[in-house]
Amino acid sequence: MSKFSNFMKSLVYMGDQIDKRGTSLSIRKNIYFKGPNVIILICAIIIASVGLNVNSIPVIIGAMLISPVMAPILGFGFGLGVQDDALVKDSLRNFAVMVVISILASTLFFVLSPLKLEHPTELLARTNPTIYDVLIALFGGFAGMLENSRKEKGMVLPGVAIATALMPPLCTVGYGISVLSWKYILGALYLFLINSIFIALATFLTTRYLKYPLVSEDTQEDRRKLNSNVMALALLLMIVPSVYSAFQIVRDSNLSISASKFVEKNKSIGHSFIFDYDIDSSTKPASIVLFMAGERLSEEERDRLLADAESHGFTREQIVFRENAASRRENISEVMKEVYEHNEQQIAALNDTIQNLRSALNEYLPLDDVSKELHAQYPTITQLVLTRGEAVDFTAPGDSVPASGVSTAASGSSRIIAIITSSKKLPDDVLASIERWLKIRLKDDNVTVMQK
Repeated sequence: MSKFSNFMKSLVYMGDQIDKRGTSLSIRKNIYFKGPNVIILICAIIIASVGLNVNSIPVIIGAMLISPVMAPILGFGFGLGVQDDALVKDSLRNFAVMVVISILASTLFFVLSPLKLEHPTELLARTNPTIYDVLIALFGGFAGMLENSRKEKGMVLPGVAIATALMPPLCTVGYGISVLSWKYILGALYLFLINSIFIALATFLTTRYLKYPLVSEDTQEDRRKLNSNVMALALLLMIVPSVYSAFQIVRDSNLSISASKFVEKNKSIGHSFIFDYDIDSSTKPASIVLFMAGERLSEEERDRLLADAESHGFTREQIVFRENAASRRENISEVMKEVYEHNEQQIAALNDTIQNLRSALNEYLPLDDVSKELHAQYPTITQLVLTRGEAVDFTAPGDSVPASGVSTAASGSSRIIAIITSSKKLPDDVLASIERWLKIRLKDDNVTVMQK
């Protein structure tokens, strides 16, 4: 057991790979926003804003790679870890400068941008943070601080910059200000604060774990307790809403999946058709609103649909029917298009079935070949129909007449009925001759010839 324990310790031991002095100098040097750092920050903000404006993920990633916004956050966490009050204050000051510059630049861009998207999905994605964003920021902060502490730097920091996504939320705040939307402003600002605080927390914990030397050894015990309590309160305030938001997302996702499966299974009910559905989250519990086209559902069809809804985890009260298609959408042609496409699919399926049955019948009863051969012998014959069934003896004038001498009573076995259409009436002996030929040609003695 001791060997295994020593082996595991050797795997995570970092003492000989950490450059504490170099890390401290690097973090202290990079926290300041002056000169090139300010210009680079503005460039990154504009690039990220363009990416969000056109819903381009590669452009947003590029902006995050060149952005220097993480430096003051690492400085703040590192300053707390080594009890350097001056570094903490400098980091907070530059953090505030960075936030103000970023919001001003992004706001100016979105005010001047002529492009207004109907569905700004990338912007909306930054307005609803969850506990998953907390985990990303926390572990991203661990990775970022460990990478800064290594003697030999690798390619971890660019990945951390992308994963923690500090730049897009600030740009989204600027967008919210430009359109005067509190939803965008507060949601994106909350996401940015989550990322910032938990990156700083991870930096603080990593600094203490790696035992960086403390700048101030005489910190009072009461002050340390106060700092710990304030940090715990801040973390709690950040985590609780994000946990609730994550719970809502998981619940809504499961509800959406169940609703989609239910609607897909019951797309057509009798002569009615579900052409669309909505999930109304304003009710408790959420309602599934079904928009119907075609004939109104009968009571039996409605009960069958509600019973299937229960099998998908919904109550009958959650299913709401809207059987007036015209009230659902402004563009009625879109509704008709969906119904038409659905009918076209059904018709195509029926045509395929008919064609397959015809092919199978032709293979069993070679109608085309027999018709050509029969016409070659009797040019007056214009049409031949071959089918299976029981011939019926019609005696009324003008009705079909069986071939002479052939009984048409049901014999208990399926016959081949040959119905002939001729430009002139064929004599009975000709019909009998055709019948004998068909028996040989079709290799079946149960053949009855009838003239139409």
